[in-house]
Amino acid sequence: MNIICSPTGMLNPSCPNSSVMDLKNAGFENILLDLAMCCSPYELEHYGEPKQEEEERDRTPITEDLSGIALFFEKMYKACSTYHLSLPIAHAPFLMRDTKRTDLTELLYEIHTECIRFCGKLGCHKLIIPPLFSGLSYGEEWEANRNYYLRLAKTAQKENVMILLENQCRSVSGHLMRGVCSDPVAAAEWVDVLNQETKAPLFGFCMDVGVCNLCGQDMHEFAAVLGSRIKAVILRDCDGHKESALLPFTCVHGGKPQTDWLGLFRGLREAGFDGDLILSMEDTAIGFSPLLRPQLLALAKAVVEYFKWQIEIENLLKKYQSIVLFGAGNMCRNYMKCYGEQYPPLFTCDNNPKAWGTTFYGLEVKPPESLKQLPKDCGIFICNIYYREIEKQLLEMGIAREQIAYFNDEYMPSFYFDRLKEV
Repeated sequence: MNIICSPTGMLNPSCPNSSVMDLKNAGFENILLDLAMCCSPYELEHYGEPKQEEEERDRTPITEDLSGIALFFEKMYKACSTYHLSLPIAHAPFLMRDTKRTDLTELLYEIHTECIRFCGKLGCHKLIIPPLFSGLSYGEEWEANRNYYLRLAKTAQKENVMILLENQCRSVSGHLMRGVCSDPVAAAEWVDVLNQETKAPLFGFCMDVGVCNLCGQDMHEFAAVLGSRIKAVILRDCDGHKESALLPFTCVHGGKPQTDWLGLFRGLREAGFDGDLILSMEDTAIGFSPLLRPQLLALAKAVVEYFKWQIEIENLLKKYQSIVLFGAGNMCRNYMKCYGEQYPPLFTCDNNPKAWGTTFYGLEVKPPESLKQLPKDCGIFICNIYYREIEKQLLEMGIAREQIAYFNDEYMPSFYFDRLKEV
């Protein structure tokens, strides 16, 4: 699974080196090539209209030969090469959600075709191209998009670039509603039919978590229905009412998160997701001073690593020939409820001498010293919120670091809400 950061909100397209360096120092190895940064929805919306003098100074207009996009590609490639970052996926320019223009399809086709060519040259093998929607009424969307994507398919196949469709909102009088590809069953059919008609796996899907939240959708169901078709997930938080891209876990009201992270984790685990996790936090980044962004990026990297860990938790359990648990409390009980049958532990241990020799949820409770007798291919899963203290204890006992793993029950498939009484 690739961890990727969108630089939107923190990167100057004309001078990207400083922000790319900050991303590298924060531990990121991959960057999303967001082409809307050099060809914005605003520019597309006003394409062909007379421009005011101030607009000419502040924006690089779209030119007939698409030189602005080419220049952005070149600068990002050089900056990433300098700091040894990869550009595995790009996002194509798109229209404003409330656009009234219906004459931009051919311009979009020219832009998207050129983006595919540039991606091929850079070795960027995935390109997110949102579906067409402007001027299309219900029932016309599939046929129009089918023809559009199949036109792009020839170039994509030649350049070895996979096109990812993306779920969309539709703006109706300022209200965001479900748009093209927001129904997972229909989106899955679109991807399947396009791949059947091209006779090659040229198409996949990018799940935008923010759009799912704005549309009030069940993320578990959405991800599970699309399954292996999901090649990328855009992680961003919002309040479910207004469009925004916030750092995950930061949009909270009354102590409650506004995004269904539990449903997302469940769905992506069920889908066996192993694609690109794209962190998008434009609004959070803009709200911070550039002097603070290096520290913000360090936190952002930890957040997306947490997502990766939660999604891959079953893969981590499969990694070891056998496992034992450390902790005989609520988290151990929740492990047994969720995974006890599929990945049964040999035993659990605990620092509480009163628990030694007893049985907890079918597991014998042993002292920590018993861990020294385990084979090297046995994983020790810490089932306790004092992770760092227990990890330090295990390392001081001579346990190999590669044997130590964490279990966390915050986002498990099921959960006990009645807590055990402390002894």
